[in-house]
Amino acid sequence: MAHNEAVDVVLVGAGIMSATLAVLLKELDPGITLEVVEQMDSGAAESSNPWNNAGTGHAGLCELNYTPQAADGSIDIKKAVHINAQFEVSKQFWAYLAQKGTFGSCKSFISPVPHLSYVEGEKGVSFLKKRFEVLSKHHAFTDMEYTEDKAKMTEWMPLMMPGRPADQHISATRVLNGTDVNFGALTQQLLKHLASAPDTQIKYSKKVTGLKRNGSGWTVSIKDTNSGNTRQVDAKFVFLGAGGAALPLLQASGIEESKGYGGFPVSGQWLRCDNPEVVKLHQAKVYSQAAVGSPPMSVPHLDTRVVDGKKSLLFGPYAGFTTKFLKHGSFLDLPMSIRLGNIGPMLAVARDNMDLTKYLVSEVRQSMEQRLDSLRRFYPQAKAEDWRLEIAGQRVQIIKKDPKKGGVLQFGTELVAAKDGSLAALLGASPGASVTVSIMLDLIERCFADKARGEWATKLKEIFPAREKVLETDAELYHTISTRNSELLELVEPQNANTSIA
Repeated sequence: MAHNEAVDVVLVGAGIMSATLAVLLKELDPGITLEVVEQMDSGAAESSNPWNNAGTGHAGLCELNYTPQAADGSIDIKKAVHINAQFEVSKQFWAYLAQKGTFGSCKSFISPVPHLSYVEGEKGVSFLKKRFEVLSKHHAFTDMEYTEDKAKMTEWMPLMMPGRPADQHISATRVLNGTDVNFGALTQQLLKHLASAPDTQIKYSKKVTGLKRNGSGWTVSIKDTNSGNTRQVDAKFVFLGAGGAALPLLQASGIEESKGYGGFPVSGQWLRCDNPEVVKLHQAKVYSQAAVGSPPMSVPHLDTRVVDGKKSLLFGPYAGFTTKFLKHGSFLDLPMSIRLGNIGPMLAVARDNMDLTKYLVSEVRQSMEQRLDSLRRFYPQAKAEDWRLEIAGQRVQIIKKDPKKGGVLQFGTELVAAKDGSLAALLGASPGASVTVSIMLDLIERCFADKARGEWATKLKEIFPAREKVLETDAELYHTISTRNSELLELVEPQNANTSIA
């Protein structure tokens, strides 16, 4: 009888999540055997593709929905602070790889771009001022500037100011040390780095068609999408990092922890401008507030993007609805994901989110002129001929059981892992890519707990001198780590030759 091929780890999907986890595992245990399986013919073809996401380098600097205002007027900054610390953890990993000297140039995937928040009207201005007052007291946000001065705003965002009513009440904050991240280029760099390691395979045009328990591990059925041939691979650990396709694969695993999860697919579109005369007048990422009653995913922003060394502008997102779980997926993805265990939560979410469904349908039906009207709120003198529509990647928001409501729609990401640590899946969307490293560290601590506390502990400390909790509370260490990261990632000029941490 022929034996199946055997590896320590199978990672499904060749996006930022799998690439990060695979490289991290190889750093912790160079002898580990890995196989990355991707159904497209290249890596980073779905959500990690630079035109399929905003590439914001989410650090809580400008995203207003990360600092909600309570009924009493107080501003909660916990989420912004935590996401900022998580992004610094991502930067530590990239800086560590850069310092090794075998990783390639950081300039190909991360660029310095200021992060701004911009608001209109008395209520918006009052909120932004309060947000600034609270955030700027925290050590991660001490460099934030606030202004209601239109001359200052013209300096900060010259594209956005001409053509505005003279009496319009507006304000803005700015943080100069924001970034733009091309997660497609970063993923490709990680995959290239991975491919040079021994006992590592990255296989494209391969689709996982089955997951079956095999003792303490899994037998993974993998179909070649070109030839139709299927092979079986035995793995001790399986990671489902396939974006929207992670949910059906999680369901196929049959693990107890998968019960009750559903997915709500949301498509997106951007307006894109490549006209260099326009692009040069906007060197920033500017986030505003979502319209009243609109979901968090609809927060409008006008972003500088740096892709393959060339700058463009993206404005959006314009949400939409499709039943596909991947941009290159099937319209049957949503109906095929319905199970006895999740039909209750899914129906409850459908009942409680009629407004969201109507909003998505209305977004889909917008004309180009209506989309340009939204852009002109940001950039009053925008010309139609400078902008074209770009289809973004799919996001599958999480639906999960809720004891009170039956089911809730959850924005964000969630790691679902088998109790025995043999399989894990990542569900959900934003801030996703920017906090990948923190999510993968969480996975390692849950699924490889003994090794993380034991034989891998020293290496983890070397790669990550400071984790999220310490970064959130220790101002001096935060600034030391952040400065070192920025120097190693070529975001700033080195202040001195010594970039080590004492």
